[in-house]
Amino acid sequence: MLGYDDKRAFFRMMMNSPCVLSVKGQGAGQRITAVCRDISATGMSFELDEQVEIGTEMEVAIESTSSQISSLSALVRVVRIIEETDGNLLVGAEVIKMM
Repeated sequence: MLGYDDKRAFFRMMMNSPCVLSVKGQGAGQRITAVCRDISATGMSFELDEQVEIGTEMEVAIESTSSQISSLSALVRVVRIIEETDGNLLVGAEVIKMM
């Protein structure tokens, strides 16, 4: 693709959709409301205002607002956390399994 600077193997789709993260393992049962910023075949990123640790596994639920598009559910693992200037966290996660 001409002018494509991102060297990723899969296209990243911008979303900005509300989602719910359910923590697995240590901290299980904790539910975090977040915004899914983008998603690809192997990962996604979220904006949230609660602290999570790298390596944390979470189930992600993104409800569809369209009858033509299915809701999404996936198991992910946190691989990157960036603190933004507004105090929110931008969390990068790898997709372990789509559910």
